[in-house]
Amino acid sequence: MYDYVIDGRRETAAPLGVGADLMIIDGATLDPTAAYKLLIGSILPRAIGWVSTLSTDGVANLAPISFFTGAGRKPPMVSLAMQPRSTGELKDTFVNIRDTGEFVTNLVTLEHAHRMHRTAAEFPSDVDEFEAVGLRKAPSEVVRAPRIEGAPISFECRLERIIPVGDLDDHIVLGIVERFHVRDDLYLDGGRIDTSALAPVGRLAAEYTLVESVFTTPLDEDLLDLRAGRRMQRLDAKPTDFSPIDTSDWSASGSTAP
Repeated sequence: MYDYVIDGRRETAAPLGVGADLMIIDGATLDPTAAYKLLIGSILPRAIGWVSTLSTDGVANLAPISFFTGAGRKPPMVSLAMQPRSTGELKDTFVNIRDTGEFVTNLVTLEHAHRMHRTAAEFPSDVDEFEAVGLRKAPSEVVRAPRIEGAPISFECRLERIIPVGDLDDHIVLGIVERFHVRDDLYLDGGRIDTSALAPVGRLAAEYTLVESVFTTPLDEDLLDLRAGRRMQRLDAKPTDFSPIDTSDWSASGSTAP
């Protein structure tokens, strides 16, 4: 046990993880699939950039990218880390961004979760994925790629740079956010987003999570004890140890079976 002071109060706590067994894995010994499983199962929860693009032929594409985050403030920037298709070919989303220099990221909420999941399938390049999954397009202001109608927040982005990563044709895409589209009721005084009104959907390994709890620290010790060791609540009635990673639909490309 050790003592620390927070907000003027002296607290006592055990060091995190004391007494727990740890498996140590050498990253250099892992094949790409094993490494991917460890990354997606450990970096939790991950924001989903539901990316809309247009090909040079004008075909609309949608894909959920869960290696997605903010990357800069001035100018505002986002990053997408992208892997190839399960076949080894570059994904349409990456090709469209590379060739047109434009994309839109759309926030995923529960009402769109299933259609978002369907856009993870590897559709042929000539398929308009908005039409394939039953979504309407909304016009953007400064890029050709459409937004998703009904998405509460969307970013219109221009490509800043592409950075090759590793040995398997992975890439990091950096984009400058040229326009923020925010639903009126979510934009509060002072420029803050009303995050508690969003209930966004995030990524957990090969599954999803509904973000519906919020807190500041410290939490009451009785609450921490009550929740210790508790498994997540499932919304789909599947067994608590279920994972799509154990099914034939899953692939280490981030895509799913059509």
